[in-house]
Amino acid sequence: MTGFDPHRLAEERSLELHRRVAAEIARDGTIVSRAAERVASWRVRGTLHGEYADLWMGLLRGPRGELQRVLVDESEAGRSLRQTSPFSFVVPPRERWRLWREVRERLASGET
Repeated sequence: MTGFDPHRLAEERSLELHRRVAAEIARDGTIVSRAAERVASWRVRGTLHGEYADLWMGLLRGPRGELQRVLVDESEAGRSLRQTSPFSFVVPPRERWRLWREVRERLASGET
């Protein structure tokens, strides 16, 4: 993994994963309700800071288009929210590993 910043790699992987999540939300509305259940559970158990739980719940209860926009937002706020994402169940592990490998190869080749 030489030649590029490992933090950038992690951010790019997360962004690519959430691009897929945004696309899947358009096809399957139950994803949003499952994510909301997850955030509610995290809130009850105290495993997600209340500020992030409130932000996620607001997005999950709001317009789908806004949620999809935020999922792929490249700002600091978007990156911060993706770090506490309730959507890890959307992309199966093998597909996630494939996406991660593709992002790594893209960065290693100098593509953006």
